Amino acid sequence: MSYASIDSGSNTFRLLIAEPSSRSKPWHIVHYGHCITRLGEGLHHTGQLSEAGMLRAIAAYREFAEALATYDVKPEHTLACATAAVREASNGAEFVARVKQETGIQIQIIDGDTEAAWSLKGACAVLDEEIASDMLLFDIGGGSTEFIRARGATQRDAISRKLGVVKLFEAHLHSDPPSPDDYRAVMAAADEHLAVVENSWPDRKPPRYMVGTAGTVTTLAATELGLTAYDAEKINNHRMSRASFFALRDRLLALTQEQLAAIPNIEAGRADLIIAGLAIIEAMMLRWNYDELVAVDASLLEGIWLKASEHKT
Repeated sequence: MSYASIDSGSNTFRLLIAEPSSRSKPWHIVHYGHCITRLGEGLHHTGQLSEAGMLRAIAAYREFAEALATYDVKPEHTLACATAAVREASNGAEFVARVKQETGIQIQIIDGDTEAAWSLKGACAVLDEEIASDMLLFDIGGGSTEFIRARGATQRDAISRKLGVVKLFEAHLHSDPPSPDDYRAVMAAADEHLAVVENSWPDRKPPRYMVGTAGTVTTLAATELGLTAYDAEKINNHRMSRASFFALRDRLLALTQEQLAAIPNIEAGRADLIIAGLAIIEAMMLRWNYDELVAVDASLLEGIWLKASEHKT
């Protein structure tokens, strides 16, 4: 029996169809699909989802609906969730209704706390116990970033900030390649959010490990590893040293968007956003003095799947 999860992010949409498993992971993947829709494009300026973004998103949902039908996944075994872009947009509810009418997929808009909790659950399913024992898990999205302090699967606290790579790119990155001033502006904007995150911690103490998930981090890990084909198993628990991170940062900052897009591990639609993601990570390393970045592929999508599979019928 298969269950399906859909993560409808501000930049990327992903679909996971999997069967429950008792092996090393709770799921056995039957089908995986993803595409960049840039649904949150322009939201920073207008407060609304653009017509172009909604059309790209609906096209993705149609493809997902076909896959759900192909693999005979029941509607009650499917959980589709939307995050920052849809929950913040003034026309978010209208978009959800339109998707239901045009594709048959019912979307649940989840808040930042739920997003953080489910991301943690998904990540802990594949992380090494040592790393998970005391970590700051962060999930960089197009419209927001979630910061979760956790010990194992137990969440100590979590906070969601409107710190997303689409927003940062649109607000601050005006040159190609990025000018030093533009990059510093992104760093400064990110650090303002990090100060709020730190102030939300009663003890102001960062955990031992900094663990990143979602497209920016997994793309950086795949690029450092030089993978010719993306391999989630090689990404999970990959540790990138501070020196390696800064070397990769310098390499990427020197490139134009066209040159970035030519790197095999940077998929179409992510080249212009990767720099904003770099700045968020660098700001975290500097503020909290981390010596390495640990990458994990599993996060919200898998957490949504785990939630969907709880309702076995």
